[in-house]
Amino acid sequence: MENNNLKIKADSLAIFREVRSDKAMKALLDLIESPSIDLYSQFISLLYPETDNISEYVKKIVLSDDNFYVKNVAAGREMSDDIKAAVTRELNILEEIASISSDEMQQAIADACFDGQLPITLPAWKCQHITLADDFNKKIADIPVTGYGMYARYNFFRISDGKITPVTSPDFQRLDQLFEYERERNLIIKNTEALVSGKGASNMLLYGDMGTGKSSTIKAVAAHYADQGLRIIEIKKEQLFQIPEILEELSSNPLKFILFIDDLSFTGNDDNFSALKATLEGSVAGCGDNVAIFATSNRRHLVKESMSDRTGEEIHVNDTIQETMSLAARFGLTITFMRPEKDNYLSIVRSLADEYGILYYDDEDPAAVPAEGAITLRALNTKAEAFAIRHNGRSPRTARQFIELLKIGI
Repeated sequence: MENNNLKIKADSLAIFREVRSDKAMKALLDLIESPSIDLYSQFISLLYPETDNISEYVKKIVLSDDNFYVKNVAAGREMSDDIKAAVTRELNILEEIASISSDEMQQAIADACFDGQLPITLPAWKCQHITLADDFNKKIADIPVTGYGMYARYNFFRISDGKITPVTSPDFQRLDQLFEYERERNLIIKNTEALVSGKGASNMLLYGDMGTGKSSTIKAVAAHYADQGLRIIEIKKEQLFQIPEILEELSSNPLKFILFIDDLSFTGNDDNFSALKATLEGSVAGCGDNVAIFATSNRRHLVKESMSDRTGEEIHVNDTIQETMSLAARFGLTITFMRPEKDNYLSIVRSLADEYGILYYDDEDPAAVPAEGAITLRALNTKAEAFAIRHNGRSPRTARQFIELLKIGI
């Protein structure tokens, strides 16, 4: 191994310059420049917690490097032939670094410090042949679906301190864990598929009774289509004024995004009302083809009103009423979630009982053979109805709470 030559090549990295800032990579380059047992051990101490394979490690940090080339190609900008040639050259250099074996490096240390013979046994690492150029080109080709940076590693996001930040442990249910409301769910899925396919989706308002699964459905749909390039960003009501900046940031991103606003409602003089209204329709910073707003609310018209709002001293009171009602009308698609009727509620209860492994049998069916520990269907229904009466009425949320308590014997 020609240490000086390889170190010079590493120094020439420009597009992948940030790769050199990785702690383990920096330690490796220091070792290549000045072979010693101390620097060798320092590199091992940084490599081993991640992997014992240097080739896989270098591949990982190269493919996670979101340099200007990656961002510009993702945004659809054409790169010059000189830049493309530089990318290929640098990937070949990094591939050469990734193929350094521990035997080669140990021999370099022995030659530099110990007259060709190491006095002790040093830990080893694995290496293998990799084709970084092929792997990198595949990454570039897959970006419209996989994304890059934090969008490649996470699917759920929120706004924190004015910035989009990932949710590392999102709370969501799968689509197959949601029961009833097939018509409503199918409308949401169809609208989301239009967004994912690039056709452009309607901004969507899910209105209805609490606990009926509005938020759960949006999160479940977002998770279901994540592997097709869909991401979801939750925005609190007090953060709505930041939407134009968020849209600007997402405009060149090849992925598709749901801006999720949960439990949306306003008071009569709320500045956030105007911010959202302008975004939905009329603002120069409207949603692009890769972004749609999905909101939930327990209020049909979103704005809290009192009788005095309509009987006050304002001369043109009808104009004010129309203004407050106009926000909901600016959502292209409104889907209503109402409390389930008794039969639908009990159907949800039975489906959840099956999901949670709660055994029950139909005591009115003479052919039914009860399993050990099973309860009767009549008892399950009676307890579920009683639980709903004590807990805000029938809803999917109430049904799940009932089954979860039943599962643990409460």
